[in-house]
Amino acid sequence: ESLWTSFADGRVRLRIDNSCPQTPITVHQMFKESLEKYGSLNALASKKDGKWEKITFSEYYCLSRKAAKSFLKLGLERFHSVAILGFNSPEWFISAVGAVFAGGIVTGIYTTNSPEACHDIAHDSKTNIMVVENQKQLDKIMQIWNRLPHLKAVVLYKDSVPERHPNLYTMEEFLKLGNDVSDRTLDDIINSQKPNQCCVLIYTSGTTGKPKGAMLSHDNITWTSAHCSRAAGMQPAEVQQESIVSYLPLSHVAAQMYDLWTGIKWGEQVYFAEPDALKGSLINTLREVQPTSHMGVPRVWEKIMEKLKDVSAQSGFVKKKMLSWAMSLSLERNLNCSSSSDLNQLWTRLADYLVLAKIRNALGFSSCQKHFSGAAPLNTETLYFFLGLNITLCEAYGMSETTGPHCVSGPYIYRQHSCGKPAPGCRVKLVDKDTEGNGEICFWGRTVFMGYLNMEDKTKEAFDEDGWLHSGDLGKLDKDGFLFVTGRVKDLIITAGGENVPPIPIEDAVKKELPIVSNAMVIGDKKKFLSMLLTLKSVLDPDTSDPTDTLTEQARDFCQKMGSKATKVSEIVDTRDQAIYQAIQEGINKVNMMATNRVHCIKKWIVLPRDFSISGGELGPTMKLKRLTVLEKYKNEIASFYEE
Repeated sequence: ESLWTSFADGRVRLRIDNSCPQTPITVHQMFKESLEKYGSLNALASKKDGKWEKITFSEYYCLSRKAAKSFLKLGLERFHSVAILGFNSPEWFISAVGAVFAGGIVTGIYTTNSPEACHDIAHDSKTNIMVVENQKQLDKIMQIWNRLPHLKAVVLYKDSVPERHPNLYTMEEFLKLGNDVSDRTLDDIINSQKPNQCCVLIYTSGTTGKPKGAMLSHDNITWTSAHCSRAAGMQPAEVQQESIVSYLPLSHVAAQMYDLWTGIKWGEQVYFAEPDALKGSLINTLREVQPTSHMGVPRVWEKIMEKLKDVSAQSGFVKKKMLSWAMSLSLERNLNCSSSSDLNQLWTRLADYLVLAKIRNALGFSSCQKHFSGAAPLNTETLYFFLGLNITLCEAYGMSETTGPHCVSGPYIYRQHSCGKPAPGCRVKLVDKDTEGNGEICFWGRTVFMGYLNMEDKTKEAFDEDGWLHSGDLGKLDKDGFLFVTGRVKDLIITAGGENVPPIPIEDAVKKELPIVSNAMVIGDKKKFLSMLLTLKSVLDPDTSDPTDTLTEQARDFCQKMGSKATKVSEIVDTRDQAIYQAIQEGINKVNMMATNRVHCIKKWIVLPRDFSISGGELGPTMKLKRLTVLEKYKNEIASFYEE
């Protein structure tokens, strides 16, 4: 068997060696082991009419078997997919586990996908059954059903069925369909599954070209759930039952691993947030649940930070002073842990007790021992802000192709700005290193995926001849083995003079220097000098999450300090507000003074009339900057920088 395959029914050779000798198991074996230990504990909690409804691991397992039988009854074929299109819920989890038990492959689809994008994934993965949340998602599938020859049925899990349609079922109807399928039939299928076969497909959110389906094996899921989470300090329920809030898209590898599969492995209690979590309701759920561990993408942590800064800006003088006093003490202690005097430590503890603990409680973090960030790099401003609240954001790093985390930080593995170390049994090497020690990050271990579905060429490209997976990311390792991610190989700007410039450190520095700036993007590939696109922090529309014209409280504060009366983005951009434009130029001058060399200096810049957004196309579903789209969208503005 080869280390990789591009066939749904393929098998791979597992990367087992002395550093990770554990016996491979299937998803069903993992669930059975947990069932014996955690059967009576609560597993899933969701809000119905204002009350939390909970189901235990035993009930969760039984419902997953019921779903598996119903999938078989509807004609799910081996290694064909069950695609799930909807917000996080018990039904999402039960459908996913049921699909795997039934010998299918579970495929999550982003709720923001267009009908066409849904078609591409369903067609590529030979989806037999679609599980959709509501009417809005159902409408997308109705438009493409006739072009999906493999699609046999659709199950709707939140709304009621509007009009009868053959092969359309509610969740209740669906769960009864398999009642006459025998346990023996299902068990035969379960027992025929092998750990080196595919059970999950994660479609990479295609910041470049057509999305690729990364195939993950049973061993990828079960091994990663066990070992990467423990390295980051997640506890098994016999030590302490972790409680977490599920709200990030489950079609993304990070949330699926953290919420669903690790939850089963260690007996965690998962609370489901409301579908409008990212529009502001997440904080209410966090306050109610007070989770023991929380994971966010950088944009989520930034939003919490911006909200707190807004509240603080509106509070009275004394409160403001108390908060900045407490935060500066906490930040200082967290930045130089060892050197402070006893008196300082006393003040810091007092500040934490009087001020910071109350804020953590209001955020829903009073019981939270672990705060994780992943999927994109955290900037220094956010990191320091939370250290000021005595919250350490631990970064993890990996990709869909490494089943999520490959390098993790945690309470005992932490270094600022680093993504931690490779989890035990995982290896990292850097290739094509430059003089400063930056090289392309490559992965080896049992997290490494099987290959891209139906894409043999792309799969071959991802691996070198020794079977190491190439990430396309740039990074460096310090002497203790901590990994620092410094950029993307393909985001690396190569100027007309042949100089290599990594854009992210410059962009971060500008955002740190200018609190009014929301997004900054460096331009300069094949150009004589660097230029920059800037957007300003504006309030988001509560319904659509799109940026409005109104500046945030923090941005208005900045304007006042600089002597400008502006309250809207348009007021600044249309009149080229002299005070603000001068302040931006001064901020950029400061960043330029810190540049490693002259080539890294920003010569020209422009403020765009609207912040980047998912709907505007500049950000992907996990808020990652889509640089190629931005270059295309603002090509006229960029061209103006370089006109002779």
